Amino acid sequence: MRSFFSKYKLFGTVLLGLSAVIIYLFYNALQPKKTLPVYQPSDFNPELVDSSLHAKKKYHTIADFSLTNQNNETITEQDYADKIYIADFFFTTCPTICPIMTKNMAGIQEKILDDPEVLLLSHSVTPHIDSVPQLKKYALEKGVIDQKWNLVTGSKKHIYELARRSYLAVKDDGDGGPFDMIHTENFILVDKERRIRGTYDGTNTEEIEQLLADLEILKASYAE
Repeated sequence: MRSFFSKYKLFGTVLLGLSAVIIYLFYNALQPKKTLPVYQPSDFNPELVDSSLHAKKKYHTIADFSLTNQNNETITEQDYADKIYIADFFFTTCPTICPIMTKNMAGIQEKILDDPEVLLLSHSVTPHIDSVPQLKKYALEKGVIDQKWNLVTGSKKHIYELARRSYLAVKDDGDGGPFDMIHTENFILVDKERRIRGTYDGTNTEEIEQLLADLEILKASYAE
């Protein structure tokens, strides 16, 4: 009897291992795939949404744009076509939240450096101060890699309208005029269809980790 069990011990071990693998594969196959919501204006705090968009429950996308980057190149939505990107709003002379946000965005840049699917986009909220030379100086100081990350300036009214009506990043007051000023810590995750898939506190390490995790979920949805 002992010799019988000894003879089939290896077979039993292999069978047990194979059974465990099959159970694991079945378990994973039955688990629902993680997906990210597609955010619409109606999902946001009404204070962050232009009154004309309050009732909008579908088809919200980032509007077309035309801005100038740190290399004096015109950057439009076409430069982000078929890309996932992370956007924010900053200014180079900000002494408070912007240095933290820029440091965290640089950390994200390092994570996506070899990923052609993902880009970064930072909009200056003081375009009258943040000229192309000023943006270039800031980019060099902060380790911005041109192929991955555009720091953009341009018409204040255009940038502020993007912040309020497209990215839904700041409270809906102001007209982009001389005395208007926005200041937000939000990072916005945008998919290849220019839809908002998540917003995160760009000064919060835990939320940056969540952004990176959500980025992987979003990328996986395009690989299916």
